[in-house]
Amino acid sequence: MSRQQDPFIGRDVLNGQFKILQKIGSGGMGSVYKALQPAMNRMVAIKILHPKLASRKDLVSRFRREARAMSHLTHPNTVKVYLYGELEDGSLYIVMEYLDGKNLNQTVRSEGPMAIERGLPLLIQACNALEEAHRAGIIHRDLKPENIFVTQQGGMKDFAKVLDFGLAKVTEREMRPGSVILTQEGMVFGTPEFMSPEQAQGKALTPGSDIYSLAVILYEVLTGKLPFDAKNPMEFIQLHVTTRPKPISERVPGKTFPPLLWTVLSRALEKKSSDRYASAAEFAHALQAVLAGLTAVPPFNDGSGRPPRPMMPSTGAIPTPLAQQAIAIPAGGLVPPPQRSSPLPRETEAVRPPLALLAGVALAFLTIGALLAFVVLNVMKK
Repeated sequence: MSRQQDPFIGRDVLNGQFKILQKIGSGGMGSVYKALQPAMNRMVAIKILHPKLASRKDLVSRFRREARAMSHLTHPNTVKVYLYGELEDGSLYIVMEYLDGKNLNQTVRSEGPMAIERGLPLLIQACNALEEAHRAGIIHRDLKPENIFVTQQGGMKDFAKVLDFGLAKVTEREMRPGSVILTQEGMVFGTPEFMSPEQAQGKALTPGSDIYSLAVILYEVLTGKLPFDAKNPMEFIQLHVTTRPKPISERVPGKTFPPLLWTVLSRALEKKSSDRYASAAEFAHALQAVLAGLTAVPPFNDGSGRPPRPMMPSTGAIPTPLAQQAIAIPAGGLVPPPQRSSPLPRETEAVRPPLALLAGVALAFLTIGALLAFVVLNVMKK
């Protein structure tokens, strides 16, 4: 549909609060428009669900849930939601901050793979945004380069914004009564190129699923290639489930990366969610160690007051002494320490002395006892 035929172009909505200027994007769920908010003298983005989908209860529920989930998130690296609801004609809408820039996919396609010094800070910012969402019980489920936007904010040139929580898995406390549950176990949603193994199999998801997707995104951002070569979506799904990715240093001939980068990435790409980083904040901490040029990741302190949990090396990694250098996350919003339940520590096994030692001690006591008995008998005879 051309711009002239679009019924929303040039239209005032919500009692004149916004004037829609142009379409800036579209997808299967709806279209996104650039609009002016005269009272605030600012531009906004308005996402409107396709009117023909208004009768689909599942999609309407998904659209409302995206708005509800995003409205609860306040991290500066998450796109802001100002309003959501229904227009006068019944169309569902979300009013968000307007972003000027490109998403990661557009950036890499137009400028080529990023240097570590640029790519890692962007992914660290995305980790920080996801940490807030995970702590609120929200799992994104559809992280891909198109959903991480690169813009300018607060004088920072490369400022990441996480977009599109349309597939977000939201806890029951985030859902309104009557919401349709779209993320039932056994159903597969998302983008195959960036799916975690458990998501590809329709299993229940944890924050570890988003961490896996972020690792795939970073792999592509730094190399211009995905961890796997596949011909179709089903092949991507199969590879995520069954095959270990090629080390990043082997993906692009002639290009080298710090050894610690693959140690960190390979852990985030583990097939089992429990073998990955326990939180997005911990993944950001490990990426910051790579950015700082360290040879090992310092222990991660989650702010709980417990001793830092040692970083377990990935399969094939050679353990090295952990540096004790403190790491500061760069500008872009440092997330407060996550309040999460960490893995239970291993049970300490009781130390048992060798049987030979026990036998020796017992024999010594018997010998001493016999001598004492002999002395006592001699004394009594006298």
